This record gives sequence, C-alpha cells and structure tokens, in this order.
Amino acid sequence: MTQQRPAPQFGIAIDPAANDPQDPFRRARIADEGGIDLITSMDHPYNRRLFDTWTLLTALAIRTERVHVAGNVLNLPLRPPAMLAKMAATLDVLSGGRLELGLGAGGVWDGVEAFGGPRRSAGEAYAAFHDALHILRGMWENAGGSFTYEGDYYQVRGARPGPAPAHRIPIWVGASGPRMLHLLGRMADGLLVSYNYHPPERLPTFNRWIEEGAAEAGRSSNAIRRGYNLMGVLDLGRDDTSAPGLNDNYLQGDAAHWAQKLVDWYVNYRQDTFIFWPVAGNQQVQIEAFAREVAPAVREALS
Repeated sequence: MTQQRPAPQFGIAIDPAANDPQDPFRRARIADEGGIDLITSMDHPYNRRLFDTWTLLTALAIRTERVHVAGNVLNLPLRPPAMLAKMAATLDVLSGGRLELGLGAGGVWDGVEAFGGPRRSAGEAYAAFHDALHILRGMWENAGGSFTYEGDYYQVRGARPGPAPAHRIPIWVGASGPRMLHLLGRMADGLLVSYNYHPPERLPTFNRWIEEGAAEAGRSSNAIRRGYNLMGVLDLGRDDTSAPGLNDNYLQGDAAHWAQKLVDWYVNYRQDTFIFWPVAGNQQVQIEAFAREVAPAVREALS
C-alpha cells in the first residue's frame, strides 16, 4: 500500500534573542492557542545575543499545552548525541510527547571551536552525523536496557539509557547536500531548509535525493516531512506590518498571497510543513494573522 503524503502543518520560528525575555513566551502562547502545530528556535550558542536554545525550548514546552517544540536546528558538535538523547527523552516526557528534534551537522566552525567543539570538514561532519543518528535512536529504543555503539566520531559503551521518550521523537535534519539528504532518506524523519537560501526551484532536487535514500532503506519517502522556513513579512495593510525594500529572498504579501504560495509549494514541490519566520514590522501581529488567516486558508484549500 502506498503511504499518503502527510497533511500540511504550520509552525512559527521564535527568535532566541535575549533582549526581551518575555517575548518568546508571548509568541509561544499565540501558537499554542491559535492552532499552530510547531514552534522552533535557531541554535547559535556562540552568539552572545542569544539564549541557549535547549533551555529556551524547555521553558516554552513547560509554559504551553499542545504545540510541539523543536530546534531549528541544534548544533551537533556542541551537543554530544548520547547526552542529547537523554535530554530529548526527558523533555519529551515532561512535555507530554511534544518534542521534535531538529539537528544539524555543524557550521560557523570558528564559533564551535571557540566553545570547545571540534572543527570538522564536510566529510567529517557527515560521518559524525551518521554516528549521531544511530546513537539517538539506539538510546531511545533501548531505554531500560543497555546500549553500545562504536562509531568513527562518537562511541557509547554500555550506557544505560532512560527514561524512554513519551513518543517516537521525529528527527528533522537541516541539510542541503546529496550525502546528507540520502542519509536523511534512510534514517531520519524530516528536512528543514529555508526559503531565502533555497528557493523553490531547488526543492525537486532535494526531494529526489531524499527519495533515493528512502528507497535504499526500503522506506516510503512519503513518510518523510519537508519543512520550509519562510523568512518574510505578512503584510496586513498597516504601516506596522509592511516592510518595503525587502529583496526577493524574503516572502512578502498579504494573507491570500501567502496562502496561494504555500498551497503551490505543497502541491507542486512536496513541502508540507511551513514555518513562518517574521523579519520586520509588528511580528507578533503577523504571527497572529498567520495562525488565524493563512494556515486555515491553506488547510481548506488542501482538504
């Protein structure tokens, strides 16, 4: 039986900037009460302006009731996978099964190295990520027993994992290269890429690489979600929600324009998870409108 594509879902990106500690909670409340599926936050620990993403996600999860939380994406070289598996299982239990793990192989290597992490080549980052996927799933699936894994970059030797996660935690991968997307297709659950770096015309190639990896593992590629970070402005016809001068790397328009784009990307490019990342204007008002106007319009069009 051919597995059907997943239904569309919607997220918002919450900036971990430390200048207003209450702003993330206000945005999370809008998402939680407005029918949004997922809140995410980027992870750059070496940036002095930003809170630690894991601590922020934990706080947001405890202050919400239904929305899922995820890093977008967590920096693997600064978060060893065995300990990350323990942290993820704990937060998943405490949040009632609402954690989704977004993970990247690394980047901004000067910052990683400054914080005591390794500087890795592309090939080394890929191999370390491969180890991490095995360790994460192994730790979660062997909760209550013991787990051993001998990788090139990470080793786990007789660890006793636990507690078990409250549900099967999806692993989202932030990546755009063929090896990483083949690996995603074989072992992970979702892709996260950004509109302003990867325009729609690149998505069919990403989909093909994912499908090839899934086929190698005997999986249906329809089981793998495709997440699109949408940096831009939702123009509500008000001075505080418009941002003239943004270039074409950012999505800008009214709610109908946004809904039409998202429907097109779902139907023709297989994107199914749309994460709004406001970049200018009154961002809280735009988030409310995304939840109230854009998401319902897309769901209705695709129902």
